[in-house]
Amino acid sequence: MTDTPPTPTPIRLLLADDHPVVRAGLRAVLETEEGITVAAEAATAEEAVARAALGGIDVVLMDLRFGGGMNGAEATAAITAPPGAPRVLVVTTYDTDADTLPAIEAGATGYLLKDAPPEELAAAVRTAAAGRSALAPAVADRLLTRLREPHTSLTRRETEVLALVAEGLSNQLIAARLHLTEGTVKSHLGRVYAKLGVDSRTAAVAAATGLGLIGR
Repeated sequence: MTDTPPTPTPIRLLLADDHPVVRAGLRAVLETEEGITVAAEAATAEEAVARAALGGIDVVLMDLRFGGGMNGAEATAAITAPPGAPRVLVVTTYDTDADTLPAIEAGATGYLLKDAPPEELAAAVRTAAAGRSALAPAVADRLLTRLREPHTSLTRRETEVLALVAEGLSNQLIAARLHLTEGTVKSHLGRVYAKLGVDSRTAAVAAATGLGLIGR
């Protein structure tokens, strides 16, 4: 008598997105895939952290921006911190360095865009569950470019300052928003100018946008 091989345990997913329609779409796509099951959903980053801490989750599909409170990168750091934590696969519409890099630095195993085809999404889930990196081609290309051209790398604070410049805020307003002194804001901008090879606020915003360092 031949023993029947045991059925593999399905990959258990937690869908974290503040849009119910997006969660429903991800569920509809992924639950048709063999060996994948959606175990839970979360409408906020805080809910995702709390649910992941309860256990029984292998991969968290994490959006980056929620309506308020904790963002996706912060939730990713909290989820991946404990030993034996689930993997986090970021699934979002944002692919600038300002979004990509904090998420990966926070511990995300993969980064995929929401317009990815269903088969690519399923493959990324399986890759993440196996502990391997799953990066969208555009994101992987940008990361490689950043590694090859470190002079274009902005720190998180420099990116925050420049993003507020792009919104039209003065140094005084930026300082108030980020709880910095005006002198510190000017220092950050000076380093931004040097890294991007520009000499004005307008040129810095244009260069950073073209490089994908800040959103359009």
